[in-house]
Amino acid sequence: MNIKAFIPNFVTLLNLLCGSIAVVFVVNNHFTLAAIFVFLGIFFDFFDGLLARKLNVQSELGIQLDSLADMVTSGLVPGLIMYKLLELATNTNGITITDDWSDSLYWSGVNVSVLPFLGLLITLSSAYRLARFNIDEDQQTYFKGLPTPANALLVLSLPLILEFQNNDLINATILNPWFLMVLTLLSTYLLNSPIKLFALKFKSYGFKTNAVRYIFLILSVVLLIVLQFAAIPLVILLYILLSLFNTIN
Repeated sequence: MNIKAFIPNFVTLLNLLCGSIAVVFVVNNHFTLAAIFVFLGIFFDFFDGLLARKLNVQSELGIQLDSLADMVTSGLVPGLIMYKLLELATNTNGITITDDWSDSLYWSGVNVSVLPFLGLLITLSSAYRLARFNIDEDQQTYFKGLPTPANALLVLSLPLILEFQNNDLINATILNPWFLMVLTLLSTYLLNSPIKLFALKFKSYGFKTNAVRYIFLILSVVLLIVLQFAAIPLVILLYILLSLFNTIN
């Protein structure tokens, strides 16, 4: 086996491992720990493609493996987080078993609340977006629709804001069921929208050819320093607005 060719795939598997660990933490309501592993997974996702290009070992296997890893880290995890947030907002459990198991094959007293499952639309839309990306030859220098890692960060910011920002108005907004439902539908649209968004890939480092990228990075850093986790939704909005402005010009 060509060891050099396996290095990017190994990094991709680290992304998948981080996403799988994050799923376990989300299921057990440890959102901060889940966030740490999603951030790590997105970090690995950024560098696997970079390594493949630098080592000149791009392959169809790597492309498919990358999407499978993203499906967990940036597709399943945000869907589960939105599911959990909708449970909190409605003070319900998606599935409640009121009776004990009577034997290994039968149970009774199962109550299902449908609304929290709306959050899984994000997972379905992420899968569709990743499948479209793999067969779309136009998305080499730009993205069509919001990339799944960016969408994952948007959703993941919500429990972090609740945990660390300690603002009653923001908390009440985030835990409003209507806000979460609208955000879920907006997220599913943005993932597969026709909006062209610039990619953070630098073919050169000159300011003239990368002005929109440098402006985005500088403003994002400023927002994150000032607003901390509450800045993440604003950074995503800034990304979309700058992309629209860049497309028009």
